[in-house]
Amino acid sequence: MGVRFAFTGGREGWVRAVLTAVGVGLGVALLLLTAAIPNALATRDDREDARDDIGLVHHEETVTTKPSDRTLIVAKTNTTYQAKDVRGRLLEPDGPRAPLPPGVGKIPAPGEMVVSPALAELLKSDEGKLLGERLPYRVVGTIDEPGLVGSRELAYYAGAEGLAERIDGSNVGRIKAFGEVTDQSGGEDMDPVLLLLILVVLVVLLMPVAVFIATAVRFGGERRDRRLAALRLVGADGRMTRRIAAGEALAGSVLGLVFGSVFFLLGREIAGSVEVFRVSVFPSYVNPSPALAALIVVAVPASSVLVTLFALRGVVIEPLGVVRTAKPPRRRLWWRLLLPLGGLALLYPMVGQGSNNGNFNEYMVTGGVVLLLVGITALLPWVVEAFVARMGSGSVSWQLAVRRLQLSSGTAARMVNGIAVAVAGAIALQMLFAGVEGQYTTPTGMDTSRANLEIELDNDVPVGALGEQLDQAKGVRDFVTVSRGWLGEKRSEPEVSSDVTIGDCAALREVAKVPSCRDGDVFVLPYPDDKDLVKTVTPGRTMYFDPSYESSPGKEIAWTVKGEVKQAQARKDSLRGEMWGVLITPSALSDEVAPALTSSAYVRIDPSVPDATDRVRNAAAALDPLADVWNWVSTERTDEYESIRTGLFVGAACVLVLIGASLLVSQLEQLRERRKLLSALVAFGTRRRTLSLSVLWQTAIPIALGLLLSCVVGLVLGAVLLKMSATPVTVAWTSVLSMVGVGAGVVVVVTLLSLPPLLRLMRPDGLRTE
Repeated sequence: MGVRFAFTGGREGWVRAVLTAVGVGLGVALLLLTAAIPNALATRDDREDARDDIGLVHHEETVTTKPSDRTLIVAKTNTTYQAKDVRGRLLEPDGPRAPLPPGVGKIPAPGEMVVSPALAELLKSDEGKLLGERLPYRVVGTIDEPGLVGSRELAYYAGAEGLAERIDGSNVGRIKAFGEVTDQSGGEDMDPVLLLLILVVLVVLLMPVAVFIATAVRFGGERRDRRLAALRLVGADGRMTRRIAAGEALAGSVLGLVFGSVFFLLGREIAGSVEVFRVSVFPSYVNPSPALAALIVVAVPASSVLVTLFALRGVVIEPLGVVRTAKPPRRRLWWRLLLPLGGLALLYPMVGQGSNNGNFNEYMVTGGVVLLLVGITALLPWVVEAFVARMGSGSVSWQLAVRRLQLSSGTAARMVNGIAVAVAGAIALQMLFAGVEGQYTTPTGMDTSRANLEIELDNDVPVGALGEQLDQAKGVRDFVTVSRGWLGEKRSEPEVSSDVTIGDCAALREVAKVPSCRDGDVFVLPYPDDKDLVKTVTPGRTMYFDPSYESSPGKEIAWTVKGEVKQAQARKDSLRGEMWGVLITPSALSDEVAPALTSSAYVRIDPSVPDATDRVRNAAAALDPLADVWNWVSTERTDEYESIRTGLFVGAACVLVLIGASLLVSQLEQLRERRKLLSALVAFGTRRRTLSLSVLWQTAIPIALGLLLSCVVGLVLGAVLLKMSATPVTVAWTSVLSMVGVGAGVVVVVTLLSLPPLLRLMRPDGLRTE
C-alpha cells in the first residue's frame, strides 16, 4: 500500500517520489563513482605497465640487447606544454617484426607521428601553435585507447633515424617488447600517516553523501504524516502506518537507485571528456566492483527504511491529526554529545602514534571520524532550536522566518546537515594536510630567483649553438651556458676521476668561487679531504676525457693540462648544487674534446612574456629532440603525498557538485511544501519582497549556525588528527575561512537558483485545491 501511495497518490504523490528519487539518485551516483575509483586507478596502472619502455631500458637484462628483426630502439622525449605533461617517444625499428606500442597499428616512418586524440585536437587549435613548432612531424594517425592512460592524455610516437648511436641505457635503448619487466620487490609499505590521510579522505568525502541520502528520504514528511493520520481514521493501527511509511520510503529509494544508475552512466560518459587536476579516464575504466555495487543496492533502500522509522519515533499519528503540529518538546542535549565524545574516545588511544609505531587502527580511525561528523547532524537541530527560541523582534520578513524555524527547526537543520559535515571534514583535512606537508616536502636547493629552467643537451650539440638559440628565444632575460664531461688520469679504469665543468669566467663564478679568472685558466674544486684530485691535476699532466670502463667502449680523448692550476672554493648557492671537480675555461681545451662534452644552460625567463617557458623548450628541441629541460622549483613533494592530495581535490570537486545539486532539490521541496502558505500570505497582501527575504533568512540562519558548528568540530577533529600523526597543532585560519567561504558560496548559488520557482509559487491561484 505504501508503494502504491508513492506512485498512484496523484500529482502530490509522484512529485514527492520523483524529488526523493532525484535526491537519493545523486547520492547513489556519487557512491557508484566512488566505488569505481579503485578499478579506474588499477586500469590506469595496467595501461601504464603495458606500454612500459623506458623501464625496460633501465632494466639490467636489456642494456646489452642485441639488434634483430624483432627489436626496437625507443627514446624518451617527454615534454611539458602550458603546464601540461606531454608523453613522447621516438621509435626506430631494427627489423620488420619490431614490437608495436599498445594502441599503435604501425610504427610511423621518420618525420611522421601518431598522436592521442587530445593532442591531435590541441595541435589543430591556435592554442597548440607553439607545441606544433616543437613537434615537427606529420600526423599520420591516432593512438587507440589501449595505448593511453586517460582520454585527455597528451601523447605521441614519432619515427626517427640514427637512434642506435645514442643508446645510453637511460633515456634511449633497445627493447624486445613493451611491458615485459615487472617489479619483483613487492614495493615498500606506505607510510602510516599517508594511510591515515587516505582513510580520513574517504570518510570525509563519503559522509556528506550519506547525510544527503538520509535527508532526501524524508522529503515531504509533513504531508506524509497527514496522510497517515487519514489512514488511522479509516482503521489502520500504529504499526500499519509505520509499515506504509516504510513502503513509501522504500519505493522512493528504489526509484532513486534507478535515477542514480542513470546519473552514474551520464557521469561515466562525462568523465571521459573532462580532466580534473591532470587526471582523466576513459568511460570503460569507470566500473564499480560488483561487490561494492551490490552493497550500495542493498544498503540504500535499507537505510531509507531505517531513517523513516527513526524519524517517526517521536511522531504520534492519531486519527484526528498529527501531534507534531503542536509545539514540539525541547530537544535533549546529553545524548547528542555522546556521539562526538565517543568519536574522540576512539581516536584518543592513537594520539602521539606518528609514523614510527606501525599503522593506525583503521576501524578506530573510521569509527572515530564518522562519530564526530555524525555528531554535527545530531547537534545542529538542538543548536538551531536553542538559537531561534530566543529570537523574535525584527522586521516582518525576519519574524516570518524565525517563526517558521521555531515550528520546524529540524527540517531546516536537515537541509544544512550535509554542507556542515562537508565543511567540518574539509577543515580537518586541510589542517592535517598542512600539518604533515613538511614531512613529505623537501627543499631542492634550487634558487628560483637565479634560474627558472635548466637545459641539458647531448654530446653532438656545441654549447655555442645553444647560446645562439637562447639569444633568439623571446622571453629569455638571462642565461648561463656551460659544458660538462668526465675526466680520468688513465685511458681506462682510472683510479682518480672527476666531473668537469667548462665555461667562461662569468659562468664559472655562477657555480663556484674562483679567484682571479681569465680565459685559459684551470681550477680544481675537490671534495673535502680529497687530496688525490689536487695531486693529479697538475701542469703538464696528460688526462683523458670520457675514459673507458669495463662496460663501456673506449672513446677517450687525451688532454694535457697547461699553465697554472688554481684552487676554487665551493659556493653554497651554486647553480650546479653540490659542486666539485675540475673547472676549465674554453681556450684551455682543443676542439677535439667537444664530442666528449654535453651542453647545459641555466635560464632566467621574463615572467611578463607570455609562453616564455614554452619558447625556451622550443629552442632546446630545435637543437636536439632528446633535450632534457627541467623547471626549477624550490621544494618538491613525494609522489604518494601528491597523489593523495590530487585525489582529495578530485573527490572534493565531485562532492561540491553533489552538495549544490542536493541543496537545490531540498530547497525546491521545501518551497513546494509551503506553496499554499506562501499563496495565502500573498493573497492577504504580503509583499513578495518580504516573502523572498523571509525565505532567505530561513536559509541563512541555519547555514550560519551550521558553518559555525562545523568550524568547531572541524578544528577539534583536525587537532586530534595532528596529535595522532605526532605533528604540532597549527591552524591555518586562511584555509579555514576559505573552506567556510566555499560552503557559504554554494548556499548563495543555490538560493539564487531557487528564486525563480519561489516567485512562481507566490500567486493567489496556489490556493486552488482539488
